[in-house]
Amino acid sequence: MLISVIVPVYKVEPYLRRCVDSVLAQTFADFELILVDDGSPDQCPAICDEYAAKDSRVKVIHQPNGGLSAARNAALDWIFTHSDSQWVFFLDSDDWLHPVTLECMLDANQKFNTNVCICGYEETSGANPKVNTANLGYSLREPEQLYVRQVVSANIACGKLFRKECFKTIRFPVGKIHEDEYTTHKILFQYPSVAIVAAPLYAYFINLQGITKSQWTPKKLDLIETLAQQCIFFEANGYNKAYQFCCRRYLSCLAKQIKIVKQEYPELKPVAQKVLARVLREYHGAADISIKDDEWIFWQVFPFFITMQHKYLCTCNYIKQFGFKATLSFVFRKILHLK
Repeated sequence: MLISVIVPVYKVEPYLRRCVDSVLAQTFADFELILVDDGSPDQCPAICDEYAAKDSRVKVIHQPNGGLSAARNAALDWIFTHSDSQWVFFLDSDDWLHPVTLECMLDANQKFNTNVCICGYEETSGANPKVNTANLGYSLREPEQLYVRQVVSANIACGKLFRKECFKTIRFPVGKIHEDEYTTHKILFQYPSVAIVAAPLYAYFINLQGITKSQWTPKKLDLIETLAQQCIFFEANGYNKAYQFCCRRYLSCLAKQIKIVKQEYPELKPVAQKVLARVLREYHGAADISIKDDEWIFWQVFPFFITMQHKYLCTCNYIKQFGFKATLSFVFRKILHLK
């Protein structure tokens, strides 16, 4: 099989058949579909086995619940041990694909001799994205340009066809959410360019019960940590545009999460405070903090920023978006005293 399609499965009984059927209906047939039952307590394990019994291309891995990263990692370990596939595609079990997805993405990678192809996606509550199959153009894009202009496409693992060797030494972080943002950039930025199929071949289902749409928990703070890691990665490797863009994301995310905890979930402040304190200590060398110290936290993250102008612009953006009270003279005084 040329392509391994990896689908983690957990509590998606209403959507699983739609997902699997979309893969089996691909115009490109030389693939294997790896369904990882991550200890799902519903009928998903039986549905997976049912498809495997009908189609030899479907492989099923049953394992105790370990989360999305653990499920993806189990599939990656399996294909490196048992499969001769050359490409890997990730698909979430409540999403689905246009029939030409694998064919077009493989063709784009082969046309440009690239190691990663990214297709467009469309958020949907159930309708199929509109795709004009008569106008499926391919293009090349530099990873840094992609990251700055289309940050979602640059960070998610789904909707991408990777050469299998991309994951020879890389795995997803177990126990984390926003696991894609810990991982995907490390692959994309290894290469001078990636292939793009702009058409929305990937249907991204808006599932309010999904991990990223569910009620706030301290696990949401994982995004702060992964953005801190991205900032360090971009700075260390000389990607200045991506670095500055990521700094703005990091700062906005930090402010937003603090505001959410303080205003909407005050009972979770002690837990959130511990998480924030660990991130700030690890990435900024900061001492223990209190969530009430909004301005203190903000100034502590400034070692990430390169220029005085960028510090000023980020400061103004921070104050404008999140309502922190400060005069421009106060802002300037703070900036000028920073090294």
